Parts: sequence; C-alpha cells; structure tokens
Amino acid sequence: MLDSQIIALYDARDERAIAETAAKYGNYCTSIALNILQNLQDAEECVNDTWLRTWNSIPPAKPALLKSYVGRITRNVALDKHKAAHREKRGCGELLVAFDEISEITASDYEVEDAWREQEFVELLNTFLYSLPERDRNMFVRRYFFTDGVPAIAKRFATTQGNVLKILSRTRQKLKKYLDENWSDV
Repeated sequence: MLDSQIIALYDARDERAIAETAAKYGNYCTSIALNILQNLQDAEECVNDTWLRTWNSIPPAKPALLKSYVGRITRNVALDKHKAAHREKRGCGELLVAFDEISEITASDYEVEDAWREQEFVELLNTFLYSLPERDRNMFVRRYFFTDGVPAIAKRFATTQGNVLKILSRTRQKLKKYLDENWSDV
C-alpha cells in the first residue's frame, strides 16, 4: 500500500492504518529501536509506542515521507526509553559511544540528544550530509542515526574498521567546522 493511502486511512481514523504501517515499516522501526536499546523486547515495546504516537499525531500531521516520520518517532521513543533506563548508571553501549563521539562537536553545556531534535540543527545537518560523498554520508547516518557499531559499518561497506573510524573522524571534523561557520548555538 502506498504511503498516501496509509495516511488517508489515518485521516479517516481507520484502524487498518496501524496494521498497514506495521506491515510496511515494522522491521525498519524495530531495527532503529534495537540498535539503540540492544534488547528485542524493549525494541518491540518502542515500536508499539510508535504506532500509538503515529495514530495520535496523524491528523493533524501530514508527513511527506511516512517512513521518515515513523522512523523519527521510533528513534525518539527509544532514546527516551534508553535515557530512563540509564539515568543513574550510564554504562557502555553503542548509543553512548556514538553520542560521545559526536558530542566533541557540540558545546559541553548542550546535550547532544537535545540537539538532534532541534529543527535548525537538523536542517543544517541535512545540508551538510548532502554535501558529502554518498559513502561517507551513509556511514555517518549508520553510525549516528541508526547507532550501528563500527564492525557492522565496516562489513556493510566492505572496508576495514580503521577506514570507517578515519572516515567518521574526518566527517565529524568537517561537521564541526561547518557548524562553527553556520550555527551560532554550537
């Protein structure tokens, strides 16, 4: 079913919208949540929360890309769940490692999790990402949006972990310079 048809079901308050969204984007959303939470049961719970939040937000929202819309909701739900679960014991895991890596380009008094949600930051980030070569952009997104580990990224792009680390480091440096020049809040 086309996204426009699914959105029309939401607009009509037809509960089939949830089933169609789950059928089309369930695996995608589960992957996002699982990369953040590292627990299938928690990931499935986040995906169920995603369907509820999607139901409650459409209408009035009219997403242009349903996949991106539910992906963003899933990511935010998973980040909130992760924060709640790790509020007192901030242990290891790919999410914290990824945020530590990216936090070197933001001011110390500004939480990177909050920065990801700021519209201006997102627009600047998108502009920056589309200026990169496709492979570098995809590696960056796999690491910092999907929170894939370096070994998984290396395997996906048929390269070494060292090369992935080098590309990510250079991309973070370029991003820092870009944000320093274009965003006064960093």
